[in-house]
Amino acid sequence: EITTRAQVDFQEVVRGVIREIGYDDPEVGFDHNSCAVLTSIGRQSADIALGVDAHTSQSKDQGAGDQGMMFGYACDETREFMPAPIALSHRLARRLAHVRKKGILDFVRPDGKTQVTVRYEVDANGRQRPVEIERVLISTQHREGMDPETGIKPDLIDHVIEPILPKELYDPAKLHQKGFVYVNPTGKFVIGGPMGDAGLTGRKIIVDTYGGAAPHGGGAFSGKDPTKVDRSAAYAVRHAAKNIVAAGIAQRCEVQVAYAIGVARPVSVMVETFGTSEIDPAKLPALVQEHFDLRPAALIERLDLRRPIYRKTAAYGHFGRSDSDFTWESTSQADALRSAAEGLA
Repeated sequence: EITTRAQVDFQEVVRGVIREIGYDDPEVGFDHNSCAVLTSIGRQSADIALGVDAHTSQSKDQGAGDQGMMFGYACDETREFMPAPIALSHRLARRLAHVRKKGILDFVRPDGKTQVTVRYEVDANGRQRPVEIERVLISTQHREGMDPETGIKPDLIDHVIEPILPKELYDPAKLHQKGFVYVNPTGKFVIGGPMGDAGLTGRKIIVDTYGGAAPHGGGAFSGKDPTKVDRSAAYAVRHAAKNIVAAGIAQRCEVQVAYAIGVARPVSVMVETFGTSEIDPAKLPALVQEHFDLRPAALIERLDLRRPIYRKTAAYGHFGRSDSDFTWESTSQADALRSAAEGLA
C-alpha cells in the first residue's frame, strides 16, 4: 500500500535486485530475465492515514502509524554491541557471499544461511558472558554434484569459518571433529532461492534483530515507511539501548516501548538491565525519555529516516552495522548519558 505521486518502474527495480543477488542464470534455478514480476499497488487505508497524514506530519505530535510494542537491545559482548551468536552469524553470512561473488568458491550459489551456538557463563549477579562456540551451521546452495562432507565442508572451513570466528572462543582442532561444524545437513542444496522456498511473510524478524537474545514485538520492519513504529521505533529503542551500554551505564540493556495508533507519545517505556546497571534501574526510563524523544515524528527527524536507505537492511540484519546510513547505530549520545547518569548515581 503506497500513497505517492512518484512513478516507479517496478519491473526494472525487481529484476535489477534479483540480478544483483546472483540469480542471473537459469542454471542456478532462477533468472532475472525470465521470471515473472507481478505488482499489486493500492492506497493506504484512509482510516489508518488519519493519524499520520500531511496535515500533522510537520508536527512533532504526528501520531504513530500503528499500535504495538517494540524492543531495543544492546550488550557489550561484541564490537557491534550485539549478542555474540547473531553477530557471528552475520559475519559468516557476509563472508559466504564474499567468497561467492569474488569467485573464491565457484560452487557456491546465492542462497545460504548461517547459525552459531554459543555457550555462556552467568555469575552470581546474573551477569553473562560468552565463553565458547559450541556449534557452527552453514547451509549453502551449491552446484550439482558436490558432496557436503568432502567437497563443500573443507572449503567452507578454510575460506569462510576460520577467517571469521574469534580464536579465543573455540579450539581450532574442533573444526575437523564430528559435531562442531555442520554443512548442508540434508546432504544436498541445489534447488534454492525462490524456486526452493518463496516464503516472505514479514521476512525473518529474529534474524533482522537480535537472534532470539531479546524479545520482539512481532511486527516486521521490511516494507514499512518510518511512520510505522514497528520499524522506526524499533530503531529508536536500539539507539537508546546501545548508547546506554556504550556509556558504561549497563553491560546489557533492553528498552521496551509501546504505542497507540494516532497517538504521538508512547503509552509505555520500560528499561531492563538484567542486574548490570551502575545506577538505580528505576531511574532509567526517565533517563531514556529525557535524552531520546520517542514521538514518531521526532525520532524520524533525529535519525533522518526519510531517506532511501532501507534496501541495505534486506540482508545481514538491521542492527550492529557500521554503515553511516544506519543512524540508529550511532553512539553520539553516550557522553551525555554518562554525565547524566553520574548525577543520578
